[in-house]
Amino acid sequence: MESIDLLVLRTARDWLQAGHRVLLATVARTWGSSPRPVGSMMALRSDGRVVGSVSGGCIEDDLIHRYTTAYGGPGLPDSTPQRVRYGVTADEAHRFGLPCGGTLELILEFSPSWQSLAQLLEQLDSGQLVRRQLDLHSGAATLLPSAAPEQFSVDGEHMASTLGPGYRLLLIGAGALAEYLATMALFNGFRVSVCDPRPEYIDGWNVAGVECLVGMPDDVVRDFAPDVRTCIVAVSHDPKLDDLALLEALHGPAFYIGAIGSRRNSQQRRARLIEHFGESDASLARLHGPIGIYIGSKTPAEIAVSVMAEILAAKNGVELPGAVNVTKAKQAREQTLPAT
Repeated sequence: MESIDLLVLRTARDWLQAGHRVLLATVARTWGSSPRPVGSMMALRSDGRVVGSVSGGCIEDDLIHRYTTAYGGPGLPDSTPQRVRYGVTADEAHRFGLPCGGTLELILEFSPSWQSLAQLLEQLDSGQLVRRQLDLHSGAATLLPSAAPEQFSVDGEHMASTLGPGYRLLLIGAGALAEYLATMALFNGFRVSVCDPRPEYIDGWNVAGVECLVGMPDDVVRDFAPDVRTCIVAVSHDPKLDDLALLEALHGPAFYIGAIGSRRNSQQRRARLIEHFGESDASLARLHGPIGIYIGSKTPAEIAVSVMAEILAAKNGVELPGAVNVTKAKQAREQTLPAT
C-alpha cells in the first residue's frame, strides 16, 4: 500500500494515458470542521470511477452526478480550473454530510496533463520533494524542486502544494515486534523494509509486502539513503546491530529515529554513543528511546501500536504532551505508588 496522494496521482496519470477524461479535485480551503484537510485530493474518471477522497462521500457523489456519465450526465467539460464551495448553508452542510459549521472549497482541474503528472511521479519516485504550482487561469502546472516541505497555499492566481516521496520505514531486527510494526506501517501507507543479518530471524520473516535487505545495518542505512519522509526503528535488542544503525541514521534527515529498550537500556545506549562514538546530548536529541507512547503496553502487538502512534505524530508534526512520554509517565506512576 502507498500513500493516498501518490495513489491518486498515479491513478490519474494511468487513466489519462489510457485516453480517459479525468477530474483532479483538491481541497483548497476549509472553514470550521471538515472531514479532510487542505491539500487532500481525489481523481474522478468521466465514467464515475473515483480514487481518493475530499469528504465523507456525499461531495464525491455530487461531483459524480455533476461531471460524469455515470448517471446520464454530460461528462467532464473542457474548462480551465474551477472553484466550488460546499457547506455554505446549514442545509448544504447537512446534505453533504459535513460536520456542524463545516465548509470546504475545492479546486477542480479538468483533464490535467498526463505528461506533467508522469514527470511529477518520476521525481517523487526518485525521492525528491516537489512543489506543484497550478495556474488557476490557464490550468498549467509548474513543477519546482523544494528543499523542505512547504505549507499548502492558494490565492487568486495559483494553488501550490509540496509533494514528497512516499513515506518509508526501515526496521532493524526481524522479531515479533517488527512484524506487528511492519503490518501497521503498511496499512498506514508506508513502504517497509527490514534488515537483520541474523538468519535465525530473517529466515522466518513472513510479512508480505516488506522488502528484506541484506547486510550489516549501518551499511544498509547508508545505502537506504534516508530522506525527510523516512523513519528508522531499531528493534533487534542487539547493541552491535542497533547502535551502528542508529549512528548512521542520526547523521541523516530521517524524520523519526528510535530504538526499543527499557529506560535503563536507553540510558546505557546514550552513554555508549557519547563515550565511544563521540556523540553528544545535542546530537542525540533526535533519538527516541524508550520508543512509543505510554499506554501500559506489554505484548509485542500493544508495543507496536504505541510505537506506530509516536511515528504518526512525528509524521504529522504533532508535539505529544509529556503525559504520554514513556519515561515521564512511568516516573509519575512510580511517584504515586505506595511505599513498600
